[in-house]
Amino acid sequence: MPTYRAPVKDMMYLLHDVLNITKYSNLRGFEEATPELTEAILREAGKLAEEVLQPLNRIGDIEGCTRNDDGSVTTPTGFKEAYKIFVEGGWQGLSHNPEYGGQGLPSVMYIAFEEMCVSANLAFHMYPSLTSGAIVMLNLAGSDEQKAAYIPKMITGEWAGTMNLTEAHCGTDLGQLRTKAEPQDDGSYKITGTKIFISSGEHDLSENIIHFVLARLPDAPQGIKGLSLFLVPKYLINADGSIGARNAVSCGALEEKMGIHGNATAVLNYDGATGWLVGKANEGIKPMFLMMNSARIGVGVQGLGLSEVAYQNAANYARERRQGRAITGAKDPDHAADLIIVHPDVRRMLLEVRAFNEGARAFAFWAALQGDLWLRSEDEETSRQAAEMVGLLTPVIKGVLTDKGFENANTALQVLGGHGYIAESGMEQFVRDARIAQIYEGTNGIQALDLVGRKLPRNNGAAIRAFFEQLGGFCKDHRSAEAAPYINPLKAAIKDLETATLWLMENGMKNPDNAAAGATNYMHLLGLVAIGYMWAQMALKSLELLAAGAEDKTFHEHKLGTANYYMSHMLPETASHLKRIEAGAETMMAMPAEAF
Repeated sequence: MPTYRAPVKDMMYLLHDVLNITKYSNLRGFEEATPELTEAILREAGKLAEEVLQPLNRIGDIEGCTRNDDGSVTTPTGFKEAYKIFVEGGWQGLSHNPEYGGQGLPSVMYIAFEEMCVSANLAFHMYPSLTSGAIVMLNLAGSDEQKAAYIPKMITGEWAGTMNLTEAHCGTDLGQLRTKAEPQDDGSYKITGTKIFISSGEHDLSENIIHFVLARLPDAPQGIKGLSLFLVPKYLINADGSIGARNAVSCGALEEKMGIHGNATAVLNYDGATGWLVGKANEGIKPMFLMMNSARIGVGVQGLGLSEVAYQNAANYARERRQGRAITGAKDPDHAADLIIVHPDVRRMLLEVRAFNEGARAFAFWAALQGDLWLRSEDEETSRQAAEMVGLLTPVIKGVLTDKGFENANTALQVLGGHGYIAESGMEQFVRDARIAQIYEGTNGIQALDLVGRKLPRNNGAAIRAFFEQLGGFCKDHRSAEAAPYINPLKAAIKDLETATLWLMENGMKNPDNAAAGATNYMHLLGLVAIGYMWAQMALKSLELLAAGAEDKTFHEHKLGTANYYMSHMLPETASHLKRIEAGAETMMAMPAEAF
């Protein structure tokens, strides 16, 4: 059976040694984020993940959710009790607005908590994670009345939230949506249509579910510019805030899926359900994307979280399983075979996953910190620059962390060999669960196109130029011989990224297919550089702490060993991505469609 241990020590190292979040104590919410408080929160979060959520992971996978004859949905055994513990602990409001009952802690703290929950039980975590995204969106785009009526109960976890975009005939191409919204005399709307693939769309965990639905008004223009966003509760709310009559929204079916069986992925039928406009008419895509962008970073963390738990179990197995002899001679002559951890190829697999996990965690934390600076800084320029960085990095975090998360879960399974393929080990569930993260909240191909087609050229390339300036300044500030093993590989990778960026700017304008053909490789190239930047910062910080006589010498030595592996074995992959980008679209588009 699989196990999980929350990486609290590594998270504390990132928050307080590498990112030094205490220096932002002048920002709203950061004044409370002392090392003592953050460690206490992370340790309690770790207990929730390890002791409450992780034991239910396989149960949820085996049992799945059940749609009952009346259209209600029953979640797997133990989920309802676990959700009660989650709610009583106040975890839903960890980083949300204190004005509505949240704790207001930095978003980077929520990212750390989110990773733990994902590693322990992704299917369960999806219920509160959708609610969190809905809270963010409503807080930014809702009316004062909507915020006051709905956010407090969502922050407590008494009410849940969902996003409703997809219909059977359209996924990414939202301009084809057909769900209708008919205005009523009282200012409400009647919503009619069917939505599919709705995560957490119906369940028995909370007393109400607040659906956020994209629909089209009668006089709306065609395409994406004709979409409006509506708040449609499962149960209507009385004037005093209590639960009222059942709304005309029902679960028509539950999807049968490859993984995340413990989460109810629903087909929702809206039969003239009562809803209220959020934001302006025909501008619904704007607030919905606020929710989606928050969710995309969270989905990236899903890739990381599953990669982490898969690594932990693969490493445990490699330290216990005996097979064959080391090619340099027996390491344990008193046993019939050596532990498989002595074999270079096993170490290759483990180090690739570990180096990614620790670097990607730093990347996700850093990006979340940029989000905090964007939304919490009172300095206009700081906020603007952080917003540009979040816009640039969001598709990279979603695309790279989920692509690699699935790949790493598969690699970790390989360490176990045949035992990994057997359900009892839990590894095959990690692989199945990880696969969806590359698809939902915008497929990774769409993330790459968004990066190259929208984020790079926006504001004349301001975000990518700022990123290069930051990287260049970091390398310039660390030119010592001690730093060279980390700075020199990073500089070579930055050069590859700069070359790729210039190539796309020139050749993508000449032929848009060139930009589209190179988009995924560019996304991964940028991800390699960003994680390399994180590793360089971690390595230099660990060198500094070792020189200062750090108590946990072993921790920092292992950090440097992993950094060395990333710099020597993984970061050089930027060169191959560059070559693929420069190959252009010609050979990709040469064959006629009927040849496939």
